[in-house]
Amino acid sequence: MSLVTPRPGTRPERMTDHDALQRLAHERNTRLTQLHALEEAGANAESQAEEHVVSAQRNTIRRVLAEVEAAFARVRDGGYGSCLGCAKPIPVERLEILPYTGFCVPCRPGTV
Repeated sequence: MSLVTPRPGTRPERMTDHDALQRLAHERNTRLTQLHALEEAGANAESQAEEHVVSAQRNTIRRVLAEVEAAFARVRDGGYGSCLGCAKPIPVERLEILPYTGFCVPCRPGTV
């Protein structure tokens, strides 16, 4: 991927690899911190219901961590920022919000 130098007052059409790696690293660190806190909360759960909630949250965070790692691989392979469904560019605004996403809004899983 090449670096995109935006003109003053405009947004780049694609996110740079450097920006993507920074956002993904931040996302990974945030999720690992959350996972650690949930491990402690799970150890202190006082009811089966609390254990169930903590377990569900841990599973969700692990799923996101797997998506983050897949996004790191897409950066390395040169495919980051391209939709896995239609191969069109994922809007920068979407990548800023969900840096690990592999899909544009129309192609995201769970939509028809």
